[in-house]
Amino acid sequence: MTDCIFCKIIQGSIPCEKVYEDDQFLAFLDIKPATKGHMLIIPKDHSVDCTQMDPELGASFFRIVNRLIEAAKKGLGAKGCNLGSNIGAPSGQEVFHTHFHLIPRYDANELSHWPRQESSQAEQVIIAEKIIASQ
Repeated sequence: MTDCIFCKIIQGSIPCEKVYEDDQFLAFLDIKPATKGHMLIIPKDHSVDCTQMDPELGASFFRIVNRLIEAAKKGLGAKGCNLGSNIGAPSGQEVFHTHFHLIPRYDANELSHWPRQESSQAEQVIIAEKIIASQ
């Protein structure tokens, strides 16, 4: 993709602060981090989001995630981490190249989580049925 910022980072035409690289993935520091050590992990093969990523990359991806979590704990003193991927514009995805945010956490109150709402058991049953029927 010629206009994809992450493809340009992979190609080396846009600099980044790399923390991991192999033949399938690149991990680098986010330029607008939520916390110290906030990383982005991206597959080198372009896909719009993780629903389009080659499923075979999954096992390799989680080996890398585990390695980087341990590095954040050991090297930065993180107490935990958040791992997430925004899928589609309504979720907040801004760069349409599969990427996962690995956000080291140092204090339970340093970031707020998304707002939560009450859901009745009847609503839960209906929602679960729709998800099951759509598989």
